[in-house]
Amino acid sequence: MQLAIVTGVSRGLGESIAAALLSRGFHVLGVGRKSAARLTGEGYRFVALDLGELSAIDATLAAPFEAYARLQPTAACLVNNAGVAGRLATDEIAHSLAVNLAAPAALANLFCRAFAGVRGDRRIVNVSSGAAQSALPGSAIYCVAKAGLEMLSRSLAAEQGDSGIRVVSLRPGIVDTDMQLFQRSQPEDVLPTVGMFKDFYTSGRLVAPDVAAAKIVDKVIIGPVEQGRQYSYAEL
Repeated sequence: MQLAIVTGVSRGLGESIAAALLSRGFHVLGVGRKSAARLTGEGYRFVALDLGELSAIDATLAAPFEAYARLQPTAACLVNNAGVAGRLATDEIAHSLAVNLAAPAALANLFCRAFAGVRGDRRIVNVSSGAAQSALPGSAIYCVAKAGLEMLSRSLAAEQGDSGIRVVSLRPGIVDTDMQLFQRSQPEDVLPTVGMFKDFYTSGRLVAPDVAAAKIVDKVIIGPVEQGRQYSYAEL
């Protein structure tokens, strides 16, 4: 059995990654507030969880993680995909950092504990962004969280070493998701970079989620990866 745990499966890239994995015979555990209609079948299980509620992560997911680990899958992968936009407004900071950084850290910790004794291929893929490197006015908290996520990946990889769980980060490129729609719908006084997001759309640079997901699955989830490395969509 091959297993993937994917967060943020209600739509966008998470939904497409989960669908691509199911089509390849993986068992998929989807995690998020909602699932997607096309994610069905005996190999699919969904657990409803608001990843902004950090205290609920272990309580909700420890049992299913451990149950899957007892099956000794030949491959097990955690895909920390869920993300939200966030602004420097007091009421948004904590939630954005929770979903974009603290929840992936908690999920990675739980995965490492549960799957420590599994002999098969084990890996964690943290979905990052070019915002981890490029400062985007109006998106400071998102940039901070993605930069932190990439450091988390490198730190966990260093802890796991060459023979442990492989941990990588992925910048998936400019994917046509609801977050892109949200960003280009913002007024310029709220998001000074809104013109850049509008240009992504009008110039046809956005990649369909299913197209991006197919490459991500083949190259980063199934294919060989280098411990601790940050991958970009252009490399896939």
